[in-house]
Amino acid sequence: MIKYKIIVNPIAGKGFAEKMVPMIEEKCKNLGLTYDLVLTKEPWQAAEIAERAAIDGYDVVVSASGDGTSNEVLNGLMRARSKGAKNTAMGIISVGTGNDFAYGMNIPGNLNDCMVTLKEDVRKCMDIGEVTGGDYPEGRYFGNGVGIGFDAAVGFEAAKILWARGLLAYLIAALKTIFLYYKAPLVEIKYDENTIQQNSLMTSIMNGQRMGGGFYMAPNGDPADGSLDLCIAASASKFRIFQLITYFMKGTQATQPEVKMAKAKSVTIKALEGTMPAHCDGETLCYEGKELRIEILKEQLDFVVGE
Repeated sequence: MIKYKIIVNPIAGKGFAEKMVPMIEEKCKNLGLTYDLVLTKEPWQAAEIAERAAIDGYDVVVSASGDGTSNEVLNGLMRARSKGAKNTAMGIISVGTGNDFAYGMNIPGNLNDCMVTLKEDVRKCMDIGEVTGGDYPEGRYFGNGVGIGFDAAVGFEAAKILWARGLLAYLIAALKTIFLYYKAPLVEIKYDENTIQQNSLMTSIMNGQRMGGGFYMAPNGDPADGSLDLCIAASASKFRIFQLITYFMKGTQATQPEVKMAKAKSVTIKALEGTMPAHCDGETLCYEGKELRIEILKEQLDFVVGE
């Protein structure tokens, strides 16, 4: 019998996750799932719960929250793996703001389909990224992607918007950021054997496909291909950023001269002038970073995914 540990961050999705708890429990009972459900109370508690659950022998640890809590659960499971607890899979119930992590792992975007996916227990071993630098010199794992520059600043602004969720919150934040964002820093980006120096609007380093609930930074991203997908955008005027946003929403930004797409196993990005705000899976890496190193770790963790 499969044992599930379900971790809920009650403030995820602007409080939407907590409202969904009774429905989650009802669906668990209707589907005959054997589960324990716990609500977090403080940052990084989800990582601690996930690590302990894996060590205690739970078959699946489920993040019933947003991307940030899913990132914590991922980090907890990776820590457990380093201690020998390697048999626990990760599941996600999409009740957050952007739900980009779940989207990248081919996990459905509505509650009912997420619960059926957990019941069916189809698993796929996925790659995991690791980023070192900023506020995490010891490293932090990610499942979906790292955003550096403009998209990180947008995410920080979106977190301040309490009355909107999903793509709407990110669009509003993007509009604010266009007028608030400081001058694009001069950066050096090294990926595999290549080097770029430019004033960079943003650099997205993806394991999945999407950020911000609807911006397709890596429309062809595959978290099981052993590679990172890079989307590197040079600096642009405010009016031009407005234009570029529409391409990112369609995943066609590679057609634009400011944007370069690439694949790599590892990436190092250094600020030569200025500093870099950065996030991973929506969680703050740094507000004024100077250097980050990102690499892909192939086939690290089983996820319960859609067919």
